[in-house]
Amino acid sequence: MSSDNSHAEGRYLYCIVNSGKKTSFGQMGIEDSLVYTVLINDIGAVVHRCEAKPYKTEDKEKAGEWILTHQYVIDLATKEFGTVIPLTFDTIFKGDDEIVKQWLREEYRELKTLLEKLDGKAEYGVQIFVEDDFIEKVPEEKEEIQRLRKEIENKPKGVAYLLRKKLERKLELERKALADKHAKNLYDQIKRLVDDVKLDSTKREVPEKWKGKQMILNLACLAHKDNIQSLGNMLGEVNKRDGFAVRFTGPWPPYSFVGEIGVKGR
Repeated sequence: MSSDNSHAEGRYLYCIVNSGKKTSFGQMGIEDSLVYTVLINDIGAVVHRCEAKPYKTEDKEKAGEWILTHQYVIDLATKEFGTVIPLTFDTIFKGDDEIVKQWLREEYRELKTLLEKLDGKAEYGVQIFVEDDFIEKVPEEKEEIQRLRKEIENKPKGVAYLLRKKLERKLELERKALADKHAKNLYDQIKRLVDDVKLDSTKREVPEKWKGKQMILNLACLAHKDNIQSLGNMLGEVNKRDGFAVRFTGPWPPYSFVGEIGVKGR
């Protein structure tokens, strides 16, 4: 990604495609730029001409429009070519088509291997939630928890205070252990049904639809189109369980599974 703020010529890259077919998508890129392919052998880059500097604006609506256009072009390329390596917004090379071709030659083996890995596959988001009441209720049924509660009732104020603190800590640990157990079991089931999986943080705001629940699992899954039904069926069964809810999104371009492909410093 270039950080050069001059007016030098550049190329904005949307994605890499598994095809040597020369294609023009028309003027549908960012700021109505002409989008086309730059090819080497049997792979290509989907690009548009631009200045060799980042797209910057203080207008949030304009920035959002650029990002949506970036995604739209990648979606079009996916429909046209099937398999793509999506690149992040604002991936810009300093130079003309020959610079892009040079990079494609240098990275050909890595790009081709990744394109083969992604063939026929897409990214899916899986988030699993558990109702707070469900997680809180189960530890209360444990004998040790009930014994502590009874013990508190018959103790002097100072001792009872310390026991309540012990009880709160015990409940917190039990609830976390229960959530972790469910998360691990579900992760193991999902992993068997997909080609690759990446864990993401569950420490984020729960969407309004799932308020009153906590996220116990947040995954990006790479799955082949022929296997996605099995994953959907499994998640549908989880969604039917008391206390559980599932958010299943996709298909998306496989951003989480492309890694670093040598675009820095261009």
